[in-house]
Amino acid sequence: MAGRRLLILGGTTEAAALARSLAEAGDWEVTTSLAGRTRAPAALPGAVRVGGFGGADGLVAYLRAGQIDRVVDATHPFATTMSANAAAACAGAGVPLLRIERPAWIPVPGDRWIDVADAAEAADWLAGALPAGSAVLLTLGRQDVAPFKRCPSLRFVLRSIEAPPAQDLPPDCQLLSERGPFTLAGERALIAQHGIRAVVAKNAGGDATAAKLAAAREAAIPLVMIRRPALPATPAVPDVAGALDWLSRPR
Repeated sequence: MAGRRLLILGGTTEAAALARSLAEAGDWEVTTSLAGRTRAPAALPGAVRVGGFGGADGLVAYLRAGQIDRVVDATHPFATTMSANAAAACAGAGVPLLRIERPAWIPVPGDRWIDVADAAEAADWLAGALPAGSAVLLTLGRQDVAPFKRCPSLRFVLRSIEAPPAQDLPPDCQLLSERGPFTLAGERALIAQHGIRAVVAKNAGGDATAAKLAAAREAAIPLVMIRRPALPATPAVPDVAGALDWLSRPR
C-alpha cells in the first residue's frame, strides 16, 4: 500500500490520531484538510491544507487532481455541510469514503438533561426556565453564540478556542479561551467559581470534553444538550482503530 493517497477531513482528535498512526506506519501519503476556523490548530504529521474546497464539485476536482485513493471523514459530528459534500464528491469521483462517527453521549441517572434541536431552542429554554441574573456556561464554540443574545437578563460564560465576533456576543458574556481536554476537577471548579446554573453543550461525544457532563450532574444543574443533526448514510466506524482496519483492507 506504500504511496497510496489518503485525504482526512479533519479538525477532531480522531483525525489527528489517525494522521499520527499512519505517519508512523508509513503506508499512506496523508493529507489532512482543516476548515480553517481555528487560527492556531495543533500540529499534524503529513501534509495539511486549510480552507474549503468550493463545495462538492470542488472536492471532486481535488480528489481527481490529487489522485486520492480513499477519504476518511473525521470532521465534527455537527459539520453537516462538509459531511454532505464528502458523500456527494466521493460518490461522484468513485473514491471510497469512511466516516469516523464517535458515539454520542447519552443521559445517565442523575442528569437533568434538556434535549433541544439547536442553539436557538436552547436559548428559548434558558430564557423561560432561569431567573434573571443566572449564570450559564456555553460550550458551543464561536459559531453558535448569537442566538443567546435573546437572553439579556442572563450572564454567560463562553468557553471557546477563539472568540466569536463581538456583535454575536450576549450583553453579559465572559470569554474563556481554552482548548480541551478538560478534567472533572477543573469543571467542578469552573461551575463553582462562576455560580453556573446551567450548561449548554453540543452532543459531540468523546472523552475530551465529557467531564462537564459529570460536573453538571454533581451540581444538579440542567445540561441543555443540542442533539446531533442527521448525516449522510455513509459507512462509519466509531473510532480510529476501525478506520485503520478499513484502510488495511484492499479497495
